[in-house]
Amino acid sequence: MAIRTRQAKNKRDSNGVLTGRPGTVYDVDIKYTAPDGAKKSYTKRGFATKREAAQHEAEMKTKLQNPGQIASITSQRKQTVAAYLNDWVESYARVNLRPSTYDGYKKTIANYINPYIGGVALNQLTPAMVDKMFQQIIDKGLKPSTAAGAKRVLSVALSHARKYRYIETNAAKDTLTKFGKGDKTPDPYTPEQVKLLMQRVEGTVWEMPVILGGLYGMRRSEILGLRWRNVDLENNTFDVTEQLPFKVPPKTKVIEEMAPPKSNGRKLPITELARPFFLKQFAMQEVQKEQAAKEGKPYYDNDLVVAKPDGAPINASWVSSQFGKLLEDLEMPHIRFHDLRHTAATNMHQLTGDFYTVGEVLGHTLAGIGASLGLSMNFEAVTARYVDVRLERKKEVLDTYHGAVEKAAPAQAKEAGAKTEKGTTKKKHKEMEL
Repeated sequence: MAIRTRQAKNKRDSNGVLTGRPGTVYDVDIKYTAPDGAKKSYTKRGFATKREAAQHEAEMKTKLQNPGQIASITSQRKQTVAAYLNDWVESYARVNLRPSTYDGYKKTIANYINPYIGGVALNQLTPAMVDKMFQQIIDKGLKPSTAAGAKRVLSVALSHARKYRYIETNAAKDTLTKFGKGDKTPDPYTPEQVKLLMQRVEGTVWEMPVILGGLYGMRRSEILGLRWRNVDLENNTFDVTEQLPFKVPPKTKVIEEMAPPKSNGRKLPITELARPFFLKQFAMQEVQKEQAAKEGKPYYDNDLVVAKPDGAPINASWVSSQFGKLLEDLEMPHIRFHDLRHTAATNMHQLTGDFYTVGEVLGHTLAGIGASLGLSMNFEAVTARYVDVRLERKKEVLDTYHGAVEKAAPAQAKEAGAKTEKGTTKKKHKEMEL
């Protein structure tokens, strides 16, 4: 008989979840002849119903009659989840995704998937096993969002395995674990808080990153990759056409080549509020060059707007990790550096209601800016193609937001949590090692 019944002490239901009760299960056992004439068998055990077993038996008999399918099935039965994922992340993710996304996928697979289900045969993976993996991750004290991230990566990888006919179903899509809403996203800063932050970081290494992040909503890598050759102080514009490459080693002195931006390049106006900061930054770097020459020290002229005192690039991970410490020292509400981008987006939209122009300023797709602002809207790609926002309109939107920041009364110490030892804090962050 190709289908056999047996009694299991802990039967799984149709979703692959252990019920904790004994019951009858069905195993499929098919005898077939390999292309070389050898007699072999194919077995898959534990179906919850005879109907499911019969359906699988019929599918496999058809495949096993095809010599070309036999070799594939044989190799697939031996392939583990870890072997497949390790190959997939290099052959697909590394080639098709952004370096930062590829790096994140690789870490998720190594830390949160392979240790739990890596040894399972790929075509034997069940939703119950994946659910158990989620529970083990959470039981270790990690956030549900970590388990949710593992699910996203695994689901994408298994969807590709299904297209390749390595597996019949995507086990990650049939799981029952609920992750909830996750961590609450910090509220974006108000114009008053943005002004206070600008005042508190004046004269420190944080001044220009806060201006570009908080007033323009630029991405961290775009800020660190902005070069003076793309800044036109005569016409008061600058172009975001490149970004700092992903994972620049901490002690790198010279950047040989920039990476392309995450989105299409964009031209942005330098407003009256922002212009003095550009001029101040340029003058400061000229002084640093002269000082280095006088002292016989090297100056690595990468043409960067935001750089270390010796001209070398600033490490992106330093910005993310130290920004939280900066806000803690200033006793200001905690946000991530990336949340300055959300701050700019939210304030521009609330002040102008111009959804499309805000997206153009930030270099977002329409769907992306909708998600950033928490708006549930559907956009077709053809819509984005015909949205042409002129520089004049970008300036109007930015002037409105920057004007609100300039006119705002700084948040009171009680609200924003300003320290009384302002000078000490500013000195600390002005002199801190980059």
